Amino acid sequence: MICAISGEVPEDPVLSTKSGLLFERRLIQRYVEDHGKCPVTKEELAMDDLVTVKTDKIPKPRPLQAASVPGLLGMFQNEWDALMLSNFALEQQLHTARQELSHALYQHDAACRVIARLKKERDESRTLLAQAERQIPISAAGPAPVAAVTNGKRALEDEVGPDGKKIRPGINPVMIDELTECNSVLSAQRKKRQVPPSLAPIDALERYTQISSHPLHKTNKPGILSIDIHHSKDIIATGGIDTNAVLFDRPSGQVLCTLTDHSKKITSLKFVPRDELLITGSADKTVRVWQGNEDGSYGCRHTMRDHGAEVEAVTVHASQKYFATASRDSTWCFYDISTGSCLTQVGEASGQDGYTSAAFHPDGLILGTGTSEGVIKIWDVKSQTRVAKFEGEVGHVGTVTAMSFSENGYFLATAALDGVKLWDLRKLRNFRTLSPYDPDTPTSSVEFDFSGSYIAVAGSDIRVYQVANVKTEWNLVKTLPDLSGTGKVTSVKFGADAKYVAVGSMDHNLRVFGLPGDEQMEVAK
Repeated sequence: MICAISGEVPEDPVLSTKSGLLFERRLIQRYVEDHGKCPVTKEELAMDDLVTVKTDKIPKPRPLQAASVPGLLGMFQNEWDALMLSNFALEQQLHTARQELSHALYQHDAACRVIARLKKERDESRTLLAQAERQIPISAAGPAPVAAVTNGKRALEDEVGPDGKKIRPGINPVMIDELTECNSVLSAQRKKRQVPPSLAPIDALERYTQISSHPLHKTNKPGILSIDIHHSKDIIATGGIDTNAVLFDRPSGQVLCTLTDHSKKITSLKFVPRDELLITGSADKTVRVWQGNEDGSYGCRHTMRDHGAEVEAVTVHASQKYFATASRDSTWCFYDISTGSCLTQVGEASGQDGYTSAAFHPDGLILGTGTSEGVIKIWDVKSQTRVAKFEGEVGHVGTVTAMSFSENGYFLATAALDGVKLWDLRKLRNFRTLSPYDPDTPTSSVEFDFSGSYIAVAGSDIRVYQVANVKTEWNLVKTLPDLSGTGKVTSVKFGADAKYVAVGSMDHNLRVFGLPGDEQMEVAK
């Protein structure tokens, strides 16, 4: 009597009352628990339908073949043959699996190519849409008909005026009223504002050391050219030579997202905290406005292509409704953030040297620009006319690499090859020059902190000065070394209340200088 499942003589046989088949108890019990059916007839079967068969417990006889040496050799031969057949079957299965895997990888590669092509088409469509959106205010400003769009480009006659320049809607009276009102409010607030008690004291700055270093950019194209900080969220944005902008959450030490749409190095970037926007300017002649999402990522909202050369500087108006860009094409543009449209593009007929830096005055009615020839120009935003110009003996030597207005509204700091010059905006004169480096080492960055109490200068190292007035000395508080080993610090930015200093150099690391955790807690107390 043989088990219907294993084909062997059962040790504990049971009989099915429904099918009359014989089973080994442990085998049929496991099958019934799993499936509830007879494994042969597929009928419903329960353990109550099985009857125990009583048999004599006798030892199993030894197979006849095992009684002689030739019989044992035959058994071994049979087992060897079975093993070889099994090995052959496994090799066939392996070959089939390899073919299926190769086919699956080919399909995956083809799918990735299709996805890449679709993404490229999507980006081109977004670019065309952004271009169309930027032209809407232009067409609505005058009696000219709506310009047709062919292959993403506006018709030439609708884009260029009789003088050969692009038609711009200009800054209308409503916008001028907004700028004037913003200026009045901020000026009144500035007179009442006190230095916050939470500002880091001088003795704390004297103890600043590097507290962290973060490799945010690619190593094959190292270099961080611009830094900005979202103070309320403590997020640091860096723009690099590797064409990427990286948003870094400093408290958690995590990268929030990497923006990769630019095709050349990112020269300047600025946050617009009110609307959770980030603006980037690049050497690919474009400016992009990025919209922040709830999950911490950023998506491209507008792409502006109004400049004919590298965009070197981006600066945001105090109202956070407008921003300006400066380019090597010797023009600066004034944009509406909400629509991404260029309201006006300003250049001078005699201007041959391109703009390399720009900054808005804290009150918003003055724009400062620096050129590649060391000339500093001050513009009235409402009329877009130049109201002051510093050049020659009072100007800089070499390219103006950076500029920063103090929050007190009186001082302007500009950096170039010959160091940092401090200007008194009330009398339009240079009252002090800081020359921290040798004549062959340019000063690449200068930055006032928000309280107007400190100013940071960067070149071959980072130096922090205490802000004084026109007549008193501006004392050096702290010198921070360039730990990148490149000797070229490109950007420096104060954190909230000057509690730390973010530094970018010509390597791929963002460095943060401040007090270690324990000392920082003591200063806070």
